[in-house]
Amino acid sequence: MARLGAGIGLRARHYADFMGGTRPAAGWLEAHSENYFAAGGRERAVLESLRRDYPLSLHGVGLGLGSAEGYSGRHEDKLAALVQWVEPAFVSEHLCWGAAAGRHFNDLLPLPYTHEALDLVAGRVARLQDRLARRVLVENVSCYLEPGPGEMSEGEFLAALARRSGCGLLLDVNNLYVNQANLGRDALAQMRALEPESVCEIHLAGYFAGEHCLVDTHGARVADDVWQLYEAALGLFGPVATLIEWDTDVPPLEVLLDEAAKAQTRLHALHALAA
Repeated sequence: MARLGAGIGLRARHYADFMGGTRPAAGWLEAHSENYFAAGGRERAVLESLRRDYPLSLHGVGLGLGSAEGYSGRHEDKLAALVQWVEPAFVSEHLCWGAAAGRHFNDLLPLPYTHEALDLVAGRVARLQDRLARRVLVENVSCYLEPGPGEMSEGEFLAALARRSGCGLLLDVNNLYVNQANLGRDALAQMRALEPESVCEIHLAGYFAGEHCLVDTHGARVADDVWQLYEAALGLFGPVATLIEWDTDVPPLEVLLDEAAKAQTRLHALHALAA
């Protein structure tokens, strides 16, 4: 997995760049699962072409593993069919909830770090892994208010989830930094609570600095402080496959590739140091 190096998120604005005569030099590509649920159409045609030349990751944004009312079996079925077709390097979902009282919220809402929540999510993750017949990566999310009294830290919760369910972790370093700035959590302490072998992928993205908090917009270059935290993560977990996310105000492809090159430089430096 580490050999994947640095990749970028596949966005519709860049389809033409990838479908031209020369394939851009990206180490791997991440596709949002829900965008490709429908059989046929432009999205499936692009993915069909690109999966022959790039390792792919499927990243879900709508399952809501922590929703108390459960999640859609139909959604799970569509994901299973897509995974079987793509045969991706990674399949990932978020540690969040998104449904209550018969309504679905278009957001990744954080869970309280309690034993009750851990029991719920660990069971859901185990069920999903059984359904997909593969290990799933679970990603930490950004927070703007504490979701409730916790019985453990964010890092302790993630570590316990990985132990209980056998899942891997997708460590979003930008989210850790946003939570540190907004809620006073120690991002480095959260990372040190994790077992190194559980961290299989890292996300990097940009944030917006508002008047009262940082907002995880995925709409800017990676901040210097986040790059420093990423370097600390590599020191703890090794040369983990790394992805540049950019979802709002999506720039030309060259900008994403430039950010990925910065991550790749750091991965190469770690390889050189280990040698």
